[in-house]
Amino acid sequence: MIFKHKKLANGLNIIGEINRDAQSASVGFFTRTGARDETAEINGVSHYLEHMLFKGTDKISAFDVNLFFDDMGAQYNAFTTEENTVYYSATLPGQIYKAIDLWCQMMRPALRDGDFNMEKNVILEEIAMYKDMPQCDVQENCRQLHFGSHPCGKSVLGSIETIKALTSSQMREYFESRYVPNNITAVVAGDFDFDKACDLIEKGCGMWKPAQADRAIEYFAGTAKKESHSKKKLNCKHICLASPTVSYQDERSFAASLLSKIIGDDNGSRFFWELIDTAIAESASMHCEAMDGVGAFYSYIRTSSENGDKAMQIVENIFKSVKDSKISADELQKAKNKVLSAITIKNEIPMGRLLEVGINWVYLGKYRPIEEEISLINKVTLNDIHGLLEQYPLENFTQFILGPE
Repeated sequence: MIFKHKKLANGLNIIGEINRDAQSASVGFFTRTGARDETAEINGVSHYLEHMLFKGTDKISAFDVNLFFDDMGAQYNAFTTEENTVYYSATLPGQIYKAIDLWCQMMRPALRDGDFNMEKNVILEEIAMYKDMPQCDVQENCRQLHFGSHPCGKSVLGSIETIKALTSSQMREYFESRYVPNNITAVVAGDFDFDKACDLIEKGCGMWKPAQADRAIEYFAGTAKKESHSKKKLNCKHICLASPTVSYQDERSFAASLLSKIIGDDNGSRFFWELIDTAIAESASMHCEAMDGVGAFYSYIRTSSENGDKAMQIVENIFKSVKDSKISADELQKAKNKVLSAITIKNEIPMGRLLEVGINWVYLGKYRPIEEEISLINKVTLNDIHGLLEQYPLENFTQFILGPE
């Protein structure tokens, strides 16, 4: 792997990881903006804007966008989170430069009123779809309950009310304030020529004007509130818990990731043996979400109404046991093996490396090769895990339950 970096005069960073043995190449534009950067009035605009980029520019239509990617044989998509909006594609090496050129154009969309009004219905349908999925609905509500007035409590999709009220002029204003070159990182990974890629990106993006695009970063321990809501046509009880933990910038985020595997991995975890294997819960999982300046553990349990209280008692006992009875060396090693396998498999292809390299740069402002990441995971000790549990007790959780009437 060969790492290269170039920063344009307007502040846009270009990151390259060259792998001559790769059979493909990928490009992505990482925009450091998401739900937490929105005001309450325009909540959901980041995700809405992600959709609008595929509607084309002043020179190319939505049909052209699809046609050009199709002609390249590209796999392409985008996603929006609380903190980032990422646009990416993977192609054969010979097509990567066409993909780079197309993305450079698409990153300056037309944002036509007609497209905006049509896409509004798509967004509203998407919100309704997720409301019909209890697992998504309960996690969304738990996040909002946990973070309260903190920016990370905002919904990525927004609400029906905010999306209906959103105007195209508000979106354009948001775009101009957040999609500035000093808030964007272009990443290319795989078999490609870095200088050629830089020339294309500079030609397409070098004239963009920089602007201040700050983000309020503050730690928040969570509200630890408990709420329970009922919903028609539900048969199961859906439980979501949120506990505070370290941020992405904290190296202990690796220990936090391993802890979530030990407690709530799909197989072989404490949740698995004590909740799923015993048929008390149909689903039980835990994951760590390390973010900009703040982090949270999220647990999700789906069970029958009759087993709801029993499941919660077991969960609380598990949280207490990992702190009091400690975690064994065998549990930690199994978790390491799972995390290392997942990272290695994902990073065997340029698309996997693209996302890893891009996210690391956005959060850390540096390149972290896979060897370094593997080393940091291997270095995590039981003392690191136990120290994390002492500082961030899992028992201090926010709880949101969604169940049948």
